[in-house]
Order: sequence, then structure tokens, then C-alpha cells
Amino acid sequence: MSMGPDAVAGLRQVFVRGLTVQAHLGVHPHEKTQPQRVVIGIDLAVRDPHAPASAGPDELSRVVDYGVVADIARRIACAGHVRLAETLAERIAIAVLEDRRVVTARVTVEKPDVLRDVTSVGVVVERTRF
Repeated sequence: MSMGPDAVAGLRQVFVRGLTVQAHLGVHPHEKTQPQRVVIGIDLAVRDPHAPASAGPDELSRVVDYGVVADIARRIACAGHVRLAETLAERIAIAVLEDRRVVTARVTVEKPDVLRDVTSVGVVVERTRF
């Protein structure tokens, strides 16, 4: 499934990019004791019952609130030590899929300070409601 908006399929895209937290993430001993900068990106394919024919009511209650999505990711990332970036991304994807309007969640977890000669390392996972 495409992660972009798709009027014919009745989907909109909701995203959070560059959410930066200090988290305990990694398998090395120092990563268990010292938090590090972790950058999270979230792309959601969300059901849009008004597409393609009309605009819906101008009410926050009818949409997936990206502030809530960011809060969920922040809470999960800062909840305690996680060994794998994959696990963190999967936990975030599964949590945002609890909103029944979310059809697909793609989550990026980046560790920008791990390798000196690399801008960032990380992982992208995708989870879909079946």
C-alpha cells in the first residue's frame, strides 16, 4: 500500500518527522546507561471517509491528531531501555495502529550520533492493519 494520500482509496497521509528524543537504545554497555539522541519519523495512511468527493467538517475529532501520534512515540521511546531500533520502531507502529482509522504505519528510528563518518543509521518498519 502506498503511504501517500490516495483520494480514490479514501486515504490521507499523516506524518511526524524529526521527533528528537534522548533515549536508552542499543546493545552496547554505554547505551544502557547513557541516553542518546534518537530521531523518529512516522508516516501513517489514514482512512478519509470524505475522499474523494468532499471536505469533511473542520473538527479535530474527525482526524488522527499528529500531536497525539508524537506523544505516543515520545512516551514509548523514553519508557526505558530498548536493545534494538527495530523493536522501538515496531512498538511505535503497533501503538499508533490502535487508532482504527490508521491503516498503515511506517516508522523510522535513526541514531545520528553512532558513527562519526555517517550522518545517521537506523531502521524503517511498516505495519499494516489486516
